[in-house]
Amino acid sequence: MVTGLLPMTEFDGFPKGCLPFLEALGKNNDREWFKENKERYELEVRRPALAFIETMAPSLYKISPHFRTIPKKVGGSLMRVYRDTRYTKDKTPYKTNIGIQFRHELGRDVHAPGFYVHIQPGGSFIGVGIWRPESKALTRIRDFILDNPASWKGAKNYRPFKTHFLLEGESLKRAPRGYPADHPLIEDLKRKDFIACSVFGESEVGKSDFHRFAAKRFRQAAPFMRYLCAALEVEF
Repeated sequence: MVTGLLPMTEFDGFPKGCLPFLEALGKNNDREWFKENKERYELEVRRPALAFIETMAPSLYKISPHFRTIPKKVGGSLMRVYRDTRYTKDKTPYKTNIGIQFRHELGRDVHAPGFYVHIQPGGSFIGVGIWRPESKALTRIRDFILDNPASWKGAKNYRPFKTHFLLEGESLKRAPRGYPADHPLIEDLKRKDFIACSVFGESEVGKSDFHRFAAKRFRQAAPFMRYLCAALEVEF
């Protein structure tokens, strides 16, 4: 699902005040400060993020028509600024980054295959793959690797992907139950996350063609994403 093949809102890079705002939020992470600076958040973060999402629609559609670009304030591709503090000791109320996820049309949450953009002072990156899939999906991916090892090696060793991305995430210490501990791809079979990240510098964020930069990284990760979709039996 996409919003259309032509963006309705012009994206000209994230404004100069975007990263300074996120940095200031990290130092003043409380509701009173955020309330006083809500207009800055709207102008420096949310509006340009929504414009970026809308502008990405045609490029992402060319890579795969099955990933959604939804430029909505709530319930779309832009992740909420409010943190869920129910199950963590850190009770600070706001995220100090911009998180944008283009999920597969069949996915309902962050555990679905997706393309991801993370903007944060000193820690920005492009992410692809599936984070912490539920057990049935994880088993499907592992079994697919067992049945299609050559294609898996081809996807993760695709030169543009291998040059710019690193496979990351958590792994089991031992082979998962039912899988051979001596398998040549055992380190991949032990993965609990099938994600890859490509870091980028702060200067990229403010460039007017940042959306083209992101789209290029997404294209370089297309074989990896196509493999995961095939493992999960969803269209790419």
